[in-house]
Amino acid sequence: MARPSNSVWVTGARIRTLPAAIAPVLVATALAGSDFHLLPALLALIVSLSLQVGVNYANDYSDGVRGSDDNRVGPVRITAGGLASPAAVRRAAFISFFIASVAGLILSAMSAWWLIAVGVLSIAAAWGYTGGKNPYGYLGLGEVFVFIFFGLVATVGTYYVQAEKITGQAILAGTIVGFLACAILVINNIRDRALDSEAGKKTLAVRIGDHNSRLLYSTLIVSPFILTIGFATPWTLLTLLALPRTISILRTLWTGALGRTLIPILAKTGELQILFCLALSLALILQRLV
Repeated sequence: MARPSNSVWVTGARIRTLPAAIAPVLVATALAGSDFHLLPALLALIVSLSLQVGVNYANDYSDGVRGSDDNRVGPVRITAGGLASPAAVRRAAFISFFIASVAGLILSAMSAWWLIAVGVLSIAAAWGYTGGKNPYGYLGLGEVFVFIFFGLVATVGTYYVQAEKITGQAILAGTIVGFLACAILVINNIRDRALDSEAGKKTLAVRIGDHNSRLLYSTLIVSPFILTIGFATPWTLLTLLALPRTISILRTLWTGALGRTLIPILAKTGELQILFCLALSLALILQRLV
């Protein structure tokens, strides 16, 4: 097999999912306020992005070798599509995890050594999503992983390495980010539900059905607007800037969009997450400045 081009690796990294890695760092750093420290924030961003890219490559590799991606509705996967060898894709995943580990070790040395254990669990969870003998992504537990690690852990962890404490607001911020990150996975699994069922991949969407999955998705993207009340500042009304996009997404979702027609919603959900988190971050900054 010829050496894959750079564009192949960009495809495998799934750029549209990266807002899920940027959002927690953005919100947590804004929440840190006067406790902001540039180097820990940058290292936390490297960890988050590397884990996101790593789990994307790991998912591409594992689903590819299992044959779960042989008949896809969404964008091509590089293993199943023969764009790169399984060994090369697996190596890309390990390189991404290694980068996350190095940045995480530096963060741990700067703040608390127990963060190493958190990092190990994060990488194990990233690989175990579709890798190993009993991948939990095939058992309908993928959303749990995303909520915990790309919501709570990423947000609270980023806040901790800057402020050196854990607060209720940090947990609230992690919950909001986690809901929006979960929405990205839910809409992805709604799109692939029929084929995943045929392949024996029992995602949450397969387990609870199409209608309930759409209800779950709707709850996940609407709840953050309500949860911002917990920050007790009128500045969080800025998040309403994301409401028109939310309504547009829900209108498309509930008009019966299926299969490929759901692909634009996946991209728009990533955009919604970053837009909402930008507005929330600005609100948290203005809360302290005004």
